[in-house]
Amino acid sequence: MNLVTLLPFIVLIGAMFLMTRSAKKKQAQAAQMRNEMQPGTGVRTIGGMYATVKEIGDETVLLEVAPGVHAVYAKNAIGAVLEDSEYNRIVHGDDDTDTVVPDDASSLTEDADAVVGQEGAAKADLTKKDAAPADAEVEKDGKADGETEAK
Repeated sequence: MNLVTLLPFIVLIGAMFLMTRSAKKKQAQAAQMRNEMQPGTGVRTIGGMYATVKEIGDETVLLEVAPGVHAVYAKNAIGAVLEDSEYNRIVHGDDDTDTVVPDDASSLTEDADAVVGQEGAAKADLTKKDAAPADAEVEKDGKADGETEAK
């Protein structure tokens, strides 16, 4: 066999090696993340449920999903270990930003009212333009729209 016939097989084996290598790296990172869990940390399961870790076993984790409600999950079911600030922001709605939401819409329209009330302020023309005159329907060659020269 020559090298040309073996080349597709070599490329295929190389691609498979690279794909399995990256998958193994992801699995190792996930296992490391799960091993670094401590009781009291917030986690998200692969099903999307947020909970707090209470106890960690060899293959299982005891999670508190609500105050006083505990559930046993497999360690592999933990999708992400969250930082305290992120967990509190998602679960408890704690937000460190100082966003002020007005109780009414008056603050949103104050600037617009001030501009309309000014003397000489240009107002937007929201009226429809006059319809085209009836003579516009006749084209340059004297034929109305849709007329042809067919006999």
